[in-house]
Amino acid sequence: MSEIEKIVTLLTDRNDIPAVLATLVAVEGSSYRRPGARLVLFADGRRFGSISGGCLEDDVILRAEQVLQSGESQLITYDTSSENDLIWGMGLGCSGVVQIVLESIPVERPRWLSVLAENLRNRLPSALRVSFGASALMGTSFIDEVSSSSALQKNFEQVIMPSPALTLFGAGDDALPLVKLAKLVGWHVTVVDSRRAYCARDRFPEADAIVVTPPEGLADQLSFNAETFVVVMTHRFMEDLKLLSVLLPVPLAYLGVVGSRQRTSRLLAHLQDDQPALSTNALQKLYAPVGLDLGGSTPEAVALSILAEIQCRLTGRTPIHLRDRSLPIHG
Repeated sequence: MSEIEKIVTLLTDRNDIPAVLATLVAVEGSSYRRPGARLVLFADGRRFGSISGGCLEDDVILRAEQVLQSGESQLITYDTSSENDLIWGMGLGCSGVVQIVLESIPVERPRWLSVLAENLRNRLPSALRVSFGASALMGTSFIDEVSSSSALQKNFEQVIMPSPALTLFGAGDDALPLVKLAKLVGWHVTVVDSRRAYCARDRFPEADAIVVTPPEGLADQLSFNAETFVVVMTHRFMEDLKLLSVLLPVPLAYLGVVGSRQRTSRLLAHLQDDQPALSTNALQKLYAPVGLDLGGSTPEAVALSILAEIQCRLTGRTPIHLRDRSLPIHG
C-alpha cells in the first residue's frame, strides 16, 4: 500500500495510542520529498513514513515528542538555502526551504481519519486541507468541512487518490517478484489466472485481490477502465489470444504482454484474422515486448523493467537519465 494508506491504517488500528502526524506542507527550492509527504510517530516510539531523505527526521522526531507531551501542534521551518547552513545550520546543503506541520493526533481520532480510511478502502478520492500558520488552527480536515480561513492561516490542499491499479494475468513464478515490487512501490495489485493451484493466496500474500477465472469469465469477475494498468503474462499462447481479444477494445491506461517480438506478431496476426474490425489504434497501444530496456534476464530484473515502464506511463514521463533532464525532477 502507499505511504498515506499505511499511515492511515496504523492510526486506525492503533487508536489507543496518542500520535503525531508530520506533514510536509510547503517547499521552496530543492527538497528530497514534495508537499504531501508524511511521517507518523506514536507515543510508544513506533514510527512510519518520511518527510525527507533522512536528513530532517531526527530533528522532526525530537519536536514530535514535544507535541506528544504538550498536545499542541507546531509549524517548523528548515532553511538550507544559505551557504551558512553548511557551517552553522544542520549542514544539509540541500538549497531549499521546507515547512512541516506537526499535528497532535489524540486517542479520540479526528473524523477526517475515519472517512479517509473508508474512502481508501472503497478506492475513492479524498480532498484534504492542512491548515497552518496559527497554532490554534493547525491540523487536517476535509476541504468541505472548512467554511473559511483566518487571515493568519495558510492551507496546503491535496487530493488523496487511491493507489493505481495493476492487474496481472498469469500467476506463474515470474509474477511473484512483480507483485512484490509493485506493492512495495504502492500499487493496488490484482492477480488473475485460470489455474487455482497457481492463483492462490499462499503464493501471492501481498496481492490485494486474487481472481481465478478463465478468459471467458472476465466480464463477470472484473471491471476495467481508463485508469487500469494490465500486464498479460500467462505464457500460454491461446490464453493470451483470448485475453487480448477481450482487453484490446477496452480503453485501458496500459496493456503489456510478456513475450518475444515474434510471439507478439503471431498474436496480433491471429487477432486481426479473428477480429478484422479491431482498430489499428487499439493494436498500437499494446506494449509488447513489455518493459524498458534495462538489461538483465532474471525474473526480478524483468519485473523491475516492467514496473519501470508502467510507472513512466502512469506519470507521463519519458525514461531518461536524470542527469540529462533539463526540467526540475519534480514537475
